[in-house]
Amino acid sequence: MHIKKELIILNDETILQNEIRLGVSDIAVTFRTNNFATKMGDRYMKSGLPKGFPDIFGYRKSDKQFFAIEIKTATGRPSKEQKEILKSFKEQGVLSGIARSVEDARRIICGQQ
Repeated sequence: MHIKKELIILNDETILQNEIRLGVSDIAVTFRTNNFATKMGDRYMKSGLPKGFPDIFGYRKSDKQFFAIEIKTATGRPSKEQKEILKSFKEQGVLSGIARSVEDARRIICGQQ
């Protein structure tokens, strides 16, 4: 994210995340992950969820089923850590996957992917 005065410029993935959150709001409650790093002296302090944790998580309104979704643009590629976390979630029965569109996210949430 780049900040210029009071104008916030969002990257393509952030725009897609927002479109997906809005596009699934009729069937799910979503939360967006937020991690940050700040320099303290000669060290960086990191805070937030583990590296690779999906961008959006939440629960399906109909039955409270948990889901986790990694958002990627058409050309974006998941990191090793992202692949490992999604694999682990799937092994535990969590609805999870990579979404490149609202339709992808809806399929994940509905258990169709």
